[in-house]
Amino acid sequence: MNHESPFYICHFLRIKLQFRFNSEVHFIGMESNVYTDGEHSECSERTVQLKNPHLGNMDEDVLYHLALGSKSHDLEEMFGDVKFVCMGGTPSRMKTFAYHIMDVLDYKLPVGAVISEITNYRFSLYKVGPVLSISHGMGVPSIGILLHEIIKLLYHAKAKDPVIFRIGTSGGIGVESGTVVISDNAVDGLGNHFYEVAVLGKIVRRPATFNMELIEQLKSCVDPNDSYETVTGTTMCANDFYEGQGRLDGAICDHSENEKMEYLAQLRERGVVNIEMEATVFAALTHHTGIRAAIVCTTLIDRLQGDQVMVTKDQMEEWQRRPQKLVGEYIKRSLQKKL
Repeated sequence: MNHESPFYICHFLRIKLQFRFNSEVHFIGMESNVYTDGEHSECSERTVQLKNPHLGNMDEDVLYHLALGSKSHDLEEMFGDVKFVCMGGTPSRMKTFAYHIMDVLDYKLPVGAVISEITNYRFSLYKVGPVLSISHGMGVPSIGILLHEIIKLLYHAKAKDPVIFRIGTSGGIGVESGTVVISDNAVDGLGNHFYEVAVLGKIVRRPATFNMELIEQLKSCVDPNDSYETVTGTTMCANDFYEGQGRLDGAICDHSENEKMEYLAQLRERGVVNIEMEATVFAALTHHTGIRAAIVCTTLIDRLQGDQVMVTKDQMEEWQRRPQKLVGEYIKRSLQKKL
């Protein structure tokens, strides 16, 4: 295994998730080890602190879906310099981002270095200097598994004050296709501001909260000469691409077009500007573990105008580069201490 390469690629295996239902609810509140707005300057050298007392009793922590382990690999040597983790849905998008961040940071590969595949798993992981670029798959379960293991990776690597971004795509609500959305709030399909998971037969809820200071810093990186708009607003996290987002074009649909339009109008009135499938768990797990994080998405469609994404390949690729440009600028300024 080539640990010297600046790139690493991992692919995920499928796993089965078993669950059961119970009416008992536990709400996990604000006791997490988080940075409040304005605290970052005082905490800039903090390493990640996990909220799991069992890990300290383990001989080795196997990061199964990343094909890494705290004993089998020198994680501090491999990843101790990581400052930024950038996640996106597909391997190809995050490979593109890896090359983009190379250009932004003017990062030069050692002579003879190439992109190196180190596992045959499903998620793809690249490293460019202090930046990890990794695909997270689709939906809450997939990104949730990845977040658990990436956060533990950062902990074992003793990474200092890392920032995590989700760079993705979404459906807009009343905004033009190609608009970039910085999420400042996350809700589920029922309008709840939390992530809900069944643990040992009980419902556990964790607040889905973003760091507002980070959001303001991202907004300051927007290029005023962009030909498209960048907005902030609430992101709705759906459990599904079709029925869960009110679409009419799935294999099953029991609602009418009028009901769909009424629902989307209600979302817009509540400040929802886009819909995707990862926001609540992303916000909740990063908030609960005290890691600053943000979501920046492009919109591929205005859902008030239709359901199906019908854009050309070239247009799709250009729109997907827009969030990458903004996050890349943030990373560049951060490393230059310009924020």
